[in-house]
Parts: sequence; C-alpha cells; structure tokens
Amino acid sequence: MKLTLFLLLFSFAMNALGQNVSLSGKITDERNNPLPGVTVRLSPSMLATQSDASGYFTFPHVPAGHYSLTFSYTGYRQQVVPVHLVGGGTEVNINLYPAPQELGEVVVAGDRTEFRKREESMNVEVVNEVYIRRNLGGSLMKSLERQPGIKTIGIGSGQSKPLIRGLGFNRVVVVENGVKHEGQQWGVDHGLEIDQFAASQVELIKGAASFVYGSDAIAGAIDIKPHPVPPKHTLGGAVDIIGKTNNNLYGTSLNLYGRKERWFFDSRVTRLDYADYRVPTSRVYVYDYAVDLKDNRLRNTAGHETNLHLSTGVVEEKYRSVFYLSNTYSKSGFFANAHGLEPRRVNTEEQDASHRDILMPYQKVNHFKLINRSSFSLPGHEVEAELGYQKNFRQEFSPYVNHGYMPPLYPTRMRTPQTLEREFEKQVYSLNIKDNMAWGRHTLAAGVNTEYQDNSIGGWSFLVPAFRQFSAGAFLYDKFTLNEHWLLHGALRYDYGKIKITKYTDWFNSDVQTQEGTVSQALVRADSLQRQFQSFIWSAGFNYNREKLQLKANLGKSFRMPIAKELAANGVNYHYFSYEKGDPGLSPEQSYQLDVSVTWTQPKWSVQLSSFYNYFPNYIYLNPTSRHDYYYGAGNQVFQYAQSSVMRYGAEFEAKYRFLKHWSTEFLAEYLYSEQLSGEKKGYTLPFSPPPTAIINISYEPQFSRGPKNTYFSLDYRLTGSQYRIVPPEKKTPASQVLNFSAGTTLRVSRQELSISVQAQNLLNTRYLNHTSFYRLIELPEAGRNIILSLKVPFTLLRHD
Repeated sequence: MKLTLFLLLFSFAMNALGQNVSLSGKITDERNNPLPGVTVRLSPSMLATQSDASGYFTFPHVPAGHYSLTFSYTGYRQQVVPVHLVGGGTEVNINLYPAPQELGEVVVAGDRTEFRKREESMNVEVVNEVYIRRNLGGSLMKSLERQPGIKTIGIGSGQSKPLIRGLGFNRVVVVENGVKHEGQQWGVDHGLEIDQFAASQVELIKGAASFVYGSDAIAGAIDIKPHPVPPKHTLGGAVDIIGKTNNNLYGTSLNLYGRKERWFFDSRVTRLDYADYRVPTSRVYVYDYAVDLKDNRLRNTAGHETNLHLSTGVVEEKYRSVFYLSNTYSKSGFFANAHGLEPRRVNTEEQDASHRDILMPYQKVNHFKLINRSSFSLPGHEVEAELGYQKNFRQEFSPYVNHGYMPPLYPTRMRTPQTLEREFEKQVYSLNIKDNMAWGRHTLAAGVNTEYQDNSIGGWSFLVPAFRQFSAGAFLYDKFTLNEHWLLHGALRYDYGKIKITKYTDWFNSDVQTQEGTVSQALVRADSLQRQFQSFIWSAGFNYNREKLQLKANLGKSFRMPIAKELAANGVNYHYFSYEKGDPGLSPEQSYQLDVSVTWTQPKWSVQLSSFYNYFPNYIYLNPTSRHDYYYGAGNQVFQYAQSSVMRYGAEFEAKYRFLKHWSTEFLAEYLYSEQLSGEKKGYTLPFSPPPTAIINISYEPQFSRGPKNTYFSLDYRLTGSQYRIVPPEKKTPASQVLNFSAGTTLRVSRQELSISVQAQNLLNTRYLNHTSFYRLIELPEAGRNIILSLKVPFTLLRHD
C-alpha cells in the first residue's frame, strides 16, 4: 500500500511538471571563448546552476513568468538579464567581460564549493584535484584523510579503506562516475581499487546518505567525480611523475584527451612500483613474539599497480552520453610475520634478500569497470541514467597450512593450486535512473537504483560462502525554496533486498561423533540460505543562508541489509588470527541520525562547527567470545556476529584565519564517542573508533609579479589523543604528535608550465601507533619519514579558439 502511494505521488509530480518551459544559453568571454563554471541564478525562484565545459547552462523545467538571470564569475563583471518565459524554450546567450582586478583560481574553486554547501542540508565537503595533489598519500583515501571526520584503515603503504566518523566497510558507499564501486569491501585487509590520479573532484558526505545512495550509505558516501569534458577542438593532456623515499616508490600517470565538436575522448595510464616500507623501529612484537626488522623495513610489503582509463562520448546541448572504461590491477605483499597460523615460520633470509620482490603471502586484485552515463532534457524534465558492469577478481596466495582435520600434505587430486589460499570473484550489474524537475518553488528529484551481484569463491581455505544478491530502491526528494534565505528538504525512499547464499561443504573429511559412533565425513560449513529485506527510510532538513551565516540541519532514518559474511562466515581469518562465525538470523540495521552544522564567514576568517547524534537499535558487530575452536580454527578465539543498540555522537570543527596578506592559519579538530547500550559488550565502544584529533596549520603563499605562481609553503602539526576506550582484542593506543610539511609552485619554462610539489610526511620520523590501522593489533608503528616529490606537466597539442 505504501509503495502504491509512493508511485502515485511520483506519477502526479511527473504530470504536473509537464507544463513547465525550458531556459538555456551559452556564456562566453570577451573573445567569444566558452566560460565553464559560471554561476547562474534565476530569481525569484532561487534556482541556480553552473555552466559546463562548453559554456552552456540550462534550466530545463521552469514555470512561465517574469524572471531575472544573474551571471557571476570570479574575475568578471556580474551581469543581470531580465527574461520572460511564455512557452516552448527560451535561449539567452551572453558575453562576460573582465573586472578591473582579477582574482586567483583558488577563489573560483572556493565559490563552487560554497555553492554546493549552501544547497545541501547534509554535511558535504568538496575537494578538487589540486587538494589531492597537495596531499598525495599511498592511496586516494589516504590523500583525503586530512579532512575532519575522514579516517582510513591503513593496509601497508599502498592500500587503505575509508572510515567516516568511525564507520566503514559496508557502511560507507564509494561512488565513481555515478555508479557504486563494488569490491570485497567487507574485508579489513581489502583496499579500495581506485586510481587517485583519475579523480577530478571528490564529494565527502558525512552522515546518513541512504536516501540518495542506497542501503550501504548508512554512515556516508564518497562520491568521486570524473574530469570535465574537454573544450571543443582541443587535443592535449598531462604527465604526472611521483617518487617517495620511504618505500622507494616511483610512478607516472599519463593523460591524453581530445575533442572535436560533439565527440571527445579522455584517457589515462598509471603505473606505480614500490618496495617494502620503513617504520621507525627495528623490532616489533607479533602477539608477544619478537620480530627483528632488517633496515627497519616490513618484509614483503612491496607491490606494484597498473591502471587504465578511457572515457569517450557525445556531448550536445540537450543530450550527452559518455562511456567510462577502467581496469585497475595491483599485486602487493602482506607483512610476512603477521599472516597465517604460525608467524614464526618465516624464511627471513629469503624475505630480506630484496626489498622490491613480492613473495608469499601476497594478493592480486583486478577490478574492471564499464559505465555509461547519459542525460537528456525533455519538456519539464532533466533525466539522468547510469548503466554499469563491474568485475572484481581477488586472489590471496600463501603456503598451505593444515589445521584440524585438514590433511598434512596437500592432495595432488585437488584442482585448486596449493598456494591459492582464497579467491573471490564478484560480478555486478547496476542501473540508476533519476529525473530532476522543478515546479514553482519545488526542485524535485525522483529515481530508482537497482543492483545485481554474483559472488563466487575458490581456494583451499574457507571464510565466506558464494552468494547472489539483488537490491532495488526508489526515492523521491523535494527541495523547497521558502524564501531567499530558507531551503527545506524532504526525502522518502523504499528499499528491497534479497540474498541467496550457496551451501559450502569442506573438501576434506572430519571425525564427527554420532549416536552410531565416530563417523568420517565432509562437514557443511555454510548451509544454503535465502533472506529478503525491505524498509522505508526518510530524511528531512533545512538550510538557512545569509551573507555571512550558514545554518543547516538534517534528521533521517537509514537502513542496511546484512552482508554474506555477517550471515554465514565460518572459518579462520588468517590476517587477524581469529575464527569468525556469522549469524543467519541477523535483522537489518536501522539508524537514526541528527546532523547540525553552522558556518560563519568573514573576509579574513571563517568558522564551521558540524555535530551529529546517531542511534542504532540493532547495530551488527563482530563480538569476541570466550570460546576457542581447536578443531577447525587451530585454537583461535571465536568471534561471533551479534547485534546490540549503539549510541554515537561527535563533532568536527574548522577555523581559518588570514592574519597577513600572504600568511594564514587553520585549525581542524574532530571528536567521536560511541557506546554499546545492550548485548555482551554493553558499555564498550565500537571497533576502530578513532581518537580525538586536531591539526594546527600555518601557510605562506607568496605572490610574484613574474615567474612562479600558485606558490605555497604549509606546515601541519597533528595532535592525536589517546584511545583507551576499546573493544578486546583491540589494544589501547597512546597519544601522538606528528609534523607534516608541504610546498609547491608552478613554473613556466619556455611556454611550458610545470607544477612541482613536495611533501615531508612524519617529518621528525616519530614512532607512533595508529588506532585504526590494520596492523595495530601487533603493535606495528606507522611509516617513518617519507619525502614525496611530484611533478605535473600539462601540454596542449592542438587548440582552435
């Protein structure tokens, strides 16, 4: 009944909006060159948009009437044009002329970010490729970690997983080119298969975003935007070169793009190669066993990565269709002394012979992705559609280790290679359709999301069974302009999910006690299982915008269906020395969250405070029990998935102040508190709960009349508090202090621009522990001093103005 009502409301809105007319146009400069990124506001409707890479803008569905268009672009005179919409389509073409004093590019980026924040009631941060280049880490998630509320689970020097306000795994959605990225995100040791050189702009949504992105966005979303479409009649590209001292990384990324009138292409090839990384200690303890490190390097943490990207399509005034094809491949080692049932059985002489070789244990991951994004304008509607296919193929290799009733020698009859410990293959088909509409003061979006997964497994070890999963959701979102200062938001979404788990039987026999005596038989480790889930979720919020003040709040309910690991895991996790068991009776997670944010901006300073309160009636977590499994888990502690009510709250704070013309300072801080309110771990916090953190920054940005431009020198002093509120077997983590330095400039050498940046991470080579690190349980400190040098060389081969 509720679904029927929802569809009727959607149909009514579609029919009512058909009476609207379209308003479009092109914006050029004084030489008739297209101007991208111009802010266009339609008054008094309070609608706003920005021009695309070709200078075009459109308001596809506006009620007839008298309006005024305001065109704003940094460095150009603002223009206001009256328009009268009576029917059909109206086109307004305009030239903008430079203002007497032009401002720098950084202000333009800030204006776009400001526009996005003013329109959303959710907590949104936007970073561009300049920010990513200034903060290059071992992965895209590491590059974003400076943002308050964003943390990572580090996995060596080249892999990491995102955490938003202390929640990660299948509670954070990562979107690339409009489609949800699907890998093996349930694994602590499984990184994110994303090329950070291919990211143009990243939106960080902190807080419940399920009504937009679906079930897994219960903690937030990371939306990775593609590069803008190239200007017409151009051919060019860029070369990025990067080197790092800590793990002797060297790499390059080559970009080549081109466009005629309608058709364009954009391609990229990235190659990275790195050695074992260094830590500021010569000895670590793996569960009380002392492990000496040669040259302070973690043996077998080397790796390499190769990424290919191609986008191509057609762009017209009212229609565009773009195909995105990518393939990311990586091979990386696991720290040899922290993997398997017996970490002491490591041939250190073989492992230490070279710092660049990759021996067992190691993993190989290949992620293929093909996406089509299309959009077209209809009378009264702007329709967007994404169709995607992904294939994630992961293999983990390790020497065969028997336990329980496994045969002491690997049988020759087995088709699975003796070194293949685990194999996961996931194929994903996605379809998203969204219709953007305007009706008077209402800006509406309605859409559907569907996804089908086929997951198969292999290898001689078992942890998670094969499964198939289908999910679908439909949503309606309304943004209502009350007046020039108030925006009201409301959303309703219905989700349906179905998972079918395949029965798994051991490939070896075990002794089982029955009424007839001891029987040797193959054990069923996971029974066939089929579950269905559904839920209605909602969201409501507001924005209050004045010239200097921004106030926003959002209250919503989110939903997450249990994953296969939580329902049916039954095996040893060799990375964590644990035996993990699922619970087939788990109910879907429900979450209620309130977000409140206030921002005050002055010409020389700004302050932003974002706070949240979050309640889970039935949070799913991996509970460490007092039991040990000696038959099938080699004596490892048993961890059982369970549910409890959980309360969380926290805040992020940002303050910026420019105290001199070229000098500025910044203060960033975050705090999170979480507590389990029921269950066996009542009173405890949640795993991977980050401690309070603060960053004090000072920056110097000189300006030269000739020569270098965009020059900066920046020093970060990061203070991380202690984390003594833990969930066993987690260990308490002491406080730490770290210095990071960065600098950069853009030079012009014989008509060619060169952008150079350098970073010194952990400048003083401080020994400290990261509470959210994958290797925290074995007291492994973070990487030592790391000097990162990067060079970007853009080039133009052809351009017709």
